[in-house]
Amino acid sequence: MLSVAVAGAVFASPPPGSILAALRHVTKPDSAGCVVIITNYTGDRLNFGLAIERARQEGLKVDSITIGEDCALTSSDRSAGRRGLAGTVLLNKICGALAEEGKSLEEIVQFGKRVTENMGTMGVSLTPCSVPGSGPTFSLGDDEMELGLGLHGEAGVKRSKIKPAGEVVKMILDHMTNISTATHIKLTKGDKVACMVNNLGGLSLLEMNIVAGEVISQLEKRGVAVERGYCGSFMTSLEMAGLSITILHLDDTIRRCLDAKAAVPAWSPPVLSRNNSYRETPSCIRVIQEESSHSTGNFTRTTKESADMLYDMIKLSMGRLIASENELNDLDKESGDGDCGSTLARGAKEILKEIGQNNQPGLPVDTPADLALSLARIVENSMGGSSGALYSLFFTSAAGPLQQDVTGSGWKRALKEGTDTVMRYGGARPGDRTMIDALFAAVTSIDENVSSCPVSVMETAVNAAVLAANSTASMKAQAGRASYVSAERLKNPDPGAVAVTLWLQAILEILKTA
Repeated sequence: MLSVAVAGAVFASPPPGSILAALRHVTKPDSAGCVVIITNYTGDRLNFGLAIERARQEGLKVDSITIGEDCALTSSDRSAGRRGLAGTVLLNKICGALAEEGKSLEEIVQFGKRVTENMGTMGVSLTPCSVPGSGPTFSLGDDEMELGLGLHGEAGVKRSKIKPAGEVVKMILDHMTNISTATHIKLTKGDKVACMVNNLGGLSLLEMNIVAGEVISQLEKRGVAVERGYCGSFMTSLEMAGLSITILHLDDTIRRCLDAKAAVPAWSPPVLSRNNSYRETPSCIRVIQEESSHSTGNFTRTTKESADMLYDMIKLSMGRLIASENELNDLDKESGDGDCGSTLARGAKEILKEIGQNNQPGLPVDTPADLALSLARIVENSMGGSSGALYSLFFTSAAGPLQQDVTGSGWKRALKEGTDTVMRYGGARPGDRTMIDALFAAVTSIDENVSSCPVSVMETAVNAAVLAANSTASMKAQAGRASYVSAERLKNPDPGAVAVTLWLQAILEILKTA
């Protein structure tokens, strides 16, 4: 069986004597031989070359492949040799698989050289790497990134301001395929490739997957089929927050060799669907957008006066939420991620956009059940997060009682059912320091009030909601993100509860003017 030796080091080539000892270990005079894979750096070529020549003098059958797939260099000067980068890993895998198949030394060397000619790599980094005992190899500003750098910590060929992942990937792919450079890789529509996104050492799994997704997406937009995708730490530089992108043209032999099983922990096979030999990006699931109106024509309509009042209530309520965005965000920073106000304002702006001008055209305010369903749809699509889901649940459930009853009793049942549904799915109860404290207080007040005056009933409910919201400042959080925060840090009212009081007060103001 032919042995395949992997040659190369990250910061300095090992001395020829050490390389020769390794060659003696894996190669016997009567064996099939040894392939030495050399990354294209002067030190590597010299030291490995010296070891190879000594091995041959001892009668060992040794040959070599020098890999230099770097696409960053723009010079056509012969002295500016292409460096060996992460593509070395793919070459090692392919040559190793060919050796396992029993191919001859000559066959492996010949095929390996063809592989290197059909491969390209380019890297980018946000930080330099650190050579042990020497510190960073170059400096970068906090807002800078280096393009086309090497594995040994040498600086790249271009420096620019940090850009979003999609723009960075485009810059790299454009440079790699630029036909005006001597080091480019040819890519045309219909090509089939393997793509390796290699973590240079300091990027998170999240960042790597974002970039990998961008690379595959952009290659596919160029008409290139990415049949094998690899993402991980295959060849690294100490502490370097960067990555490299390697593209390798595929044929049946290369694909078979890449897929061959390898019992080494550093090799991560590509993810393929069951019984599928080719990686494919799944087609997008077609989402049927709901109609902007939920009107069915079967729900009870309200009077023109009530419809106008509902329009004014919505407009004022949303305006209050938008105006309070910063205040609610500040309250949320104490217990959450500081975006409660922004989330509610986003939904409020979308509602105002759809409500129309002077009620013509816009949300179906003349049909309360349709209105509630429309509001549910809007907040679900525009707000996101827990707030979007909770308010969408509230409006969806509130629509039920309003389908046939738009009198005071219908609205009372709508508020109660909406609140009950939020508690059922959200898990919060009165006293848990959430929006439920204010909402439940208002609903309970309305339910228990025997007054026949809507303004009086609503005024009492608002006062109850404000009191409940203020009391959340001294509550121990039992639900939501605030429940993970130490009670000593929670000194102000819950932002969700405060938001409820804002739109309730706006409703009361419109009632008083009617």
